[in-house]
Amino acid sequence: MNREEYKKEAKSTIDEVFNQINELEAKKENAKEEVKASYNEKLAELKAKRDEMQTKYEDLLTSSEDKWEEVKDTFDSASNSCLLYTSPSPRD
Repeated sequence: MNREEYKKEAKSTIDEVFNQINELEAKKENAKEEVKASYNEKLAELKAKRDEMQTKYEDLLTSSEDKWEEVKDTFDSASNSCLLYTSPSPRD
């Protein structure tokens, strides 16, 4: 995969995480009171991971050719951590 293809895939990953956060927020609104705290906790942690991934994505967009592999690896690590965290979701 070339650099531009990777950037598009990375943006798609970020969009997926934003969508998952939105879905969790919608589920939280319809959840029973006793599980809302669980949603709030998960959402706070997921948003922190999303912010980290967003920062790594911005680094990816501006990285020089000699730093590309290093920046790509750190984005991969951040995105894998975030995507693994999104499942399973709290039960309502």
